[in-house]
Amino acid sequence: MNESPESPPEGRLAKTLAYYGAFIGLGLALASLGPTLPGLADLTVSSLSAISTIFVARSAGYLTGAMLGGRLFDRLPGHPLMAGMLALMALSLALVPFSSTATLLTFALYALGFGEGAVDVGGNTLLVWLYPTGLGPWMNGLHFFFGIGAFASPLVISKVIETTGSLTTAYWILAALLVPFILFVGVQPSPAIAKHASERELEFGKNRVTIWLVAGLLFATVGAEVGYGNWIYTYSMTQNLADTVSAAELTSSYWGAFTIGRLAGIPLATRTSPKNIMYLCFAGIAVASLAILALPDSARSLWAGTIAAGLAVAPMFATVISLAESRMPISGRATGWFFVGSSTGGMSIPWVIGQLFETLGTNWTFYVVLADVFVGIVVLVIFNCCSDKNQRIPNRAESNPPSRLPSETWK
Repeated sequence: MNESPESPPEGRLAKTLAYYGAFIGLGLALASLGPTLPGLADLTVSSLSAISTIFVARSAGYLTGAMLGGRLFDRLPGHPLMAGMLALMALSLALVPFSSTATLLTFALYALGFGEGAVDVGGNTLLVWLYPTGLGPWMNGLHFFFGIGAFASPLVISKVIETTGSLTTAYWILAALLVPFILFVGVQPSPAIAKHASERELEFGKNRVTIWLVAGLLFATVGAEVGYGNWIYTYSMTQNLADTVSAAELTSSYWGAFTIGRLAGIPLATRTSPKNIMYLCFAGIAVASLAILALPDSARSLWAGTIAAGLAVAPMFATVISLAESRMPISGRATGWFFVGSSTGGMSIPWVIGQLFETLGTNWTFYVVLADVFVGIVVLVIFNCCSDKNQRIPNRAESNPPSRLPSETWK
């Protein structure tokens, strides 16, 4: 049941933990594709360039889930909806090994992406509503727990395949790991729907430019994140810099660095402006990519660059959402439009890499990431130029600073 819109948020810690658990599950699912990409190519008897189309299917599902989910979270109790989308993700993961053709795999990953998009929108939107003040550290915490799931996913897959030799078992275990999160979210009472969420047309019209610029930033953010996360495994093996076990460890190291970076983003968000964090992150990704390109035959360079990229990309998503929250009121519909950008980046960047990987060479993995970073910097400059004092609304934390209770403050 929903709490009364007039009442203060209650049980925030339990709800916050439920969202964090859901995002562990989201990380487990989202990071599963990279380590299993060669196996899925064998399963469907497809080339790497052909199998890369599954990124498009998954991201198309993610986009649809984000758009529809954004509208549903403005209208329906959030927790049953989120639990249902997590259940859809678990079912889709369980069905992936039965997809013996590229067409069946496309449908399974579209459904998986749909659930991921809705859960991603729901977690971000509900957390904003739960913390109308002091959002930054809690938002970084949410995405830190996503990083935990993404870090664990390649390790789980590698260990299961090494032990059993079965891709099917790996996907079934991932599906089973989502069940506790489904139950924990489902038993929590949903937070009240924000009042401004009912003013959807007015809110979108007044903030149209901000919404599309935020979507552009998320395009670059997720494009870089997924470009690295889903192709570094195949890149390392194609370059003969790793075998299947060390390639999985490399992928897990990327997500491990990503997790540490998101943890570091919690105190960073309290001390540094969002725009400066974004510039720092874009620079880190560029340096990491250039280091790998400079020494393409060096395993040390690959490992160092991959870890640096994971650290750099980690705080970006939460920082963009916090940047948006400081400029406009957040509704499920607005968040859905933000995720149009993120899903487009997650769809197009890995797909472009896949098309160029076999035809022009493995180095195009990083040329594409560098181009994506350039686009992100351009959008960020435009965003900062457009967000002058006349356009900016006061941040709720600035206009009504809360008293800092120990239970509500990150240490």
